[in-house]
Parts: sequence; structure tokens; C-alpha cells
Amino acid sequence: MSLPAAALDQLFRAARTHNAWQDKPVPDSLLAELHDLMKWGPTSANCWPLRVVYVKSSAAKARLLPLLMEGNRAKTQAAPVVAILGMDLAFYEELPRLFPHTDAKSWFVGNDALIEATAFRNSSLQGAYFMLAARALGLDCGPMSGFDAARVDAEFFAGTTINSNFICSLGHGDPAALFPRSPRPEFAEVCKIL
Repeated sequence: MSLPAAALDQLFRAARTHNAWQDKPVPDSLLAELHDLMKWGPTSANCWPLRVVYVKSSAAKARLLPLLMEGNRAKTQAAPVVAILGMDLAFYEELPRLFPHTDAKSWFVGNDALIEATAFRNSSLQGAYFMLAARALGLDCGPMSGFDAARVDAEFFAGTTINSNFICSLGHGDPAALFPRSPRPEFAEVCKIL
């Protein structure tokens, strides 16, 4: 059964990337609810490489802002919450618990290329689930990739096996600051049915 049109609008058709934010807080309980919704999105072998750091405090934002491209700093400063979405390159250590019906961990041990590709692909998928869950819960998103990943990793993931994938601001967007929607390609331009 399809979702109602209003739900599809909220998730896709009317949803926008926001760069300006209303002065409305995002409670920690809503971030936990977001996690409890997005965690059901599928990953290969239930590998679950996504790790998230929520940057909310002024002190944490002061650490993050210098690591962003200049054009991303003001909107990040104004956002109620900024999520750094990372990928744990040691995700396979959890596979005995997360995918217990076979020895999936052995697929990855010593295979750095497979580890990297799997972590990146699946944490990117999870990042999409994250944004859809946020939208479903009434939040707006401002995803971005304009940042110095090596410096973000050193600042927020030092001493871990986690690398940053992308950053996403969360909050209640200011619709007055939106510019006209950019075009999207039509089905025939980008799709084939064989």
C-alpha cells in the first residue's frame, strides 16, 4: 500500500535542503526517536557501519566551524543540531552479534578494500535513511560535504576506527530563505528498462 500523498510530499516532493533555520530547539529525545526509526533501514549483512556525533553546544560548534568550507559555516552555526555521519571501518567486529547466522566477519578480516567499500556504501545508505527519518519526524535537513574530512576525523573521531562520510544540519528550516527548486532529470534521461 502506498503512503498518502501528504507523506510523500513531506519525505520527497515538498522536502528541501535547508540553509537557514528557525530558532526552535531539537530535543535529545527527538534525536533518539530519529535513531529508533532509521535503524530499520537495510544494510548489507546488517553491517551497520554508521556512527553519528551530534554537535549541539556552542563549544562543539566552535570546534567544527573552522573545519568547514567558508560557505557552510554560517548555516552550520545557526542550525540547532549538526550531525557528523561517520563510518566505522571496524564494523565487521560486530557482525557476530548483528548477523549471527553465518561467519560474516571472516569476509572482511584482512580485506581493506572490501571494508572501505562496504563501510562507505552502507553508511551512505544509512545517511539517506537518517534524513528520511528526520523528515518523517518533522525535521528539516541540510546535508553537506564541504568540509575537511581529515581534520573532522582528527577532531571528532581521534583514536577510533571511524571516518567521516558527510555532515547534516537538523532543525526546523526557515522556508522564507529557500530559493526556487533546482530541476531534476526526467525518467528517460537517467533510467533504462532492459
